[in-house]
Amino acid sequence: MYMDRRSFLKRSAAGVAVAACQWSGASRLLANDDTASKGDKNDKSNSVIDDKNYRHLMGLGVSPIGLGCLPMVGYYGGKYDKNEMIALIRRAYDKGVTFFDTAEVYGPYTSEEWVGEALQPFRSEVKIATKFGFGVEEGKPTSLNSRPDHIRRAVEGSLRRLRTDHIDLLYQHRVDPNVPMEDVAGTVADLIAEGKVLHFGMSEASARSIRKAHRECPVTAVQSEYAIWWREPETKIFLTLEELGIGFVPYCPLGRAFLTGTIDENCRFQKGDRRWNLPQFTPEALKHNMPLVHLVKKHAERKGITMAQFALVWMLSRESWIVPIPGTTNPAHLDDFLRAANIRLTPEELAAFDNDYSQIHLMGHRADAFTESQIDK
Repeated sequence: MYMDRRSFLKRSAAGVAVAACQWSGASRLLANDDTASKGDKNDKSNSVIDDKNYRHLMGLGVSPIGLGCLPMVGYYGGKYDKNEMIALIRRAYDKGVTFFDTAEVYGPYTSEEWVGEALQPFRSEVKIATKFGFGVEEGKPTSLNSRPDHIRRAVEGSLRRLRTDHIDLLYQHRVDPNVPMEDVAGTVADLIAEGKVLHFGMSEASARSIRKAHRECPVTAVQSEYAIWWREPETKIFLTLEELGIGFVPYCPLGRAFLTGTIDENCRFQKGDRRWNLPQFTPEALKHNMPLVHLVKKHAERKGITMAQFALVWMLSRESWIVPIPGTTNPAHLDDFLRAANIRLTPEELAAFDNDYSQIHLMGHRADAFTESQIDK
């Protein structure tokens, strides 16, 4: 089901909405802050998330904000120390995060290995989401592959790297047009029956594909890019998710740091930083889109919170089935955005922001041509 953007914005004033991204990386703007404390392993007294704010994605209970673990393997450039990243993951757990997102293709494999080692001491207290769908085992990590035999090999590898006997949420990373959805969802359903997987998810899937998969195997959550400056899921899949009771897990909710106030029109990105060839991060687009940064800053200050917190609170305030997964390599950034977990905007505050937002024209697509070619339409 499709809804045009203008109609959706009118509806969102009453309560619908937005986003998710990896805030961190390796550029100078997102460098580690070594002054931040590590947190005490297994000491849940450090939690900053109220129990009442935990959410349910079709029966999968998770913290209202998860942790995306892709930036830790250098997605935005640079190399990060394994022990420091394991400490960061455990710090997130200490502060109340129970939902951790990874994939076999992140590294490849490295992210799953670090997540598995970090969470092993308290595996029963957390939910781990990982993904299949690229030809990693075949040495073709940028090619789609969701054949049933590949799915099974991917799952066995993920179980081993994650040091667990089950995957809480298994996503199809991208819809594979060469494999019938009935075969994909049917294979995952078999894995669920075997106890190796507990819940099925999809990533960057169209409403049509979501419905087709859901008929074969209940879909617990859909993950897509979503943020204040990229709201396409609202008009493309939100009505379908709401109708079917499926949760939404936005990645890049902080607009790859654009919405945090750490990027201005003079920033330039080098090859090796994922943003270097994205249309939203060209010099022209950065300059053109700065009014949005000023708008987020104005409303964040009015609420008495940081820009990163506002970007997350904005979406958390709209629907109880939205769980963003910002990522970071920086303990101070982690502490900052997790404080958004207990804050909500009033309907009046949401309406005021959306009214101001509707006056802004944004420039630049979210993906490069190759990435866009693998996104289900």
